Amino acid sequence: MSDEVRYHMLRPDQIVSRRKACPVVYIPIGTLEWHGLHNAVGADSLQAEGIAIRCAQKGGGLVFPPLYYGESRLECLMEASAQDRHLIAEKMELPPDNFLPERMPFSATEQVFQYEKLLLHILAEAESLGFRVGVLVAGHYPLIDHARSAALLFNKRQYSRSVGMLAWAFVDHLLVADQYEVAGDHAGGWETSHMMALHPDTVKLDVLPPRGELLIGAGGKMDPRDSSAEFGNEIIDAAVDIAVKETLHRLENRRMYHGHGRSLGEGLWREKETLS
Repeated sequence: MSDEVRYHMLRPDQIVSRRKACPVVYIPIGTLEWHGLHNAVGADSLQAEGIAIRCAQKGGGLVFPPLYYGESRLECLMEASAQDRHLIAEKMELPPDNFLPERMPFSATEQVFQYEKLLLHILAEAESLGFRVGVLVAGHYPLIDHARSAALLFNKRQYSRSVGMLAWAFVDHLLVADQYEVAGDHAGGWETSHMMALHPDTVKLDVLPPRGELLIGAGGKMDPRDSSAEFGNEIIDAAVDIAVKETLHRLENRRMYHGHGRSLGEGLWREKETLS
């Protein structure tokens, strides 16, 4: 079997082989957003894709191309809502007013509805391609709420509940928050370590100011200047281990997730692990 797990890079016979072995698809979602002077602006989607690929490599299944577009450009976006957004705009050589609501064709609420419809559509596409479990992997943290909403709505469909696909959604740092005090940040040591592990050529720590000086559009419990690929690989693998257990438990125990309010339940695999 090919080591390649990206759906769009495989021929039909390779897809069928991997899907028969494990009918799971991971769908990375992110955005294009400022991640400090030192990270690529596609960091969210790149992290989600990297984590999804490792999930498929570890537990089986395939990975759809990452989604960079479509989320709200008015809320929970550094360029639009960060306190230092004017400094971000200055570094990007853009007018801060580019991100005002009146510059957008749709309201914040309309953008949310459209994005969640897009996620529903993508889940339906995955279902039509023969997958039994579809997992939305959120790289941009605010998207986990939209992903969960879309998964809940998808799982309410009678077809999906009876013969179709079960949807789930996760964001890495929430899976391991009990293991790492520094779990989750924006362009801080957590995300930057991810990027150093997954795409080291995109990270440039020496453009950051000396310690004690202002970091533009970056922060968290771990300073980005303390980032390392070694830590990035450790925390990615820790999240992947749990994500794969959640995913395979859903594949093997679908009926446990069919009840009202149960489809996004997490940690049920731990009961089996405790018994064994």
